[in-house]
Amino acid sequence: MKKYLVLLIVFGIVSCEGKKEIQLPKADRTIIGDVKEHSPIYIFFKVEGKDTIADVNRKNAIVSTNWIFNIDKRLPLKLVMPELIKLQAKKDKSIHKNEAAENYFSYANDKKKTLAFLPFASLKFKLEKPKSGVEIYFTKDDKVLVNKTIVEKSNLINYLDSLESDKPLKYNFCFDKEASYDTFIKNAVFINTLEVEMIISEIYIF
Repeated sequence: MKKYLVLLIVFGIVSCEGKKEIQLPKADRTIIGDVKEHSPIYIFFKVEGKDTIADVNRKNAIVSTNWIFNIDKRLPLKLVMPELIKLQAKKDKSIHKNEAAENYFSYANDKKKTLAFLPFASLKFKLEKPKSGVEIYFTKDDKVLVNKTIVEKSNLINYLDSLESDKPLKYNFCFDKEASYDTFIKNAVFINTLEVEMIISEIYIF
């Protein structure tokens, strides 16, 4: 509870100084409960006229630390991901990069009312369709399609196990670019809780 209150205070300061606020996404499970030696990056929801903008603030980010991405849940992935890709690239290319430092998404555990974090430094985000493999696609209205067939989340692992192939299957996790960041985090947490052995190195957004 302490960590959750601390972040609310930090966001309050940002809001007072810059008239900005961030609505964190929510999920029902905690992947990681605490992160040491971190720097914050904020991506705010901003409206200019009829346009929605992902407003990035990274002025307090120190390359050698863990980065925590605090991203407004109302933003669509098509605005969030290009900024995220650019920030990851800047950190990876820095001569001050710490190989042990991670990147994390922050979110709220709405059951425990605490802050939680999801690591993603080892992931590459691609704004394209996968060229081969099994396509596991999360839609903007929170449905799951496996090679364009609707599958219940509760039956996803059984369905994947039932797929026949004479070669090891590659599973590609994909997201609708029109989906909200809130929906993305809920499904990313869901993927992290799947009891299955698979290496996930790329996430596709299209």
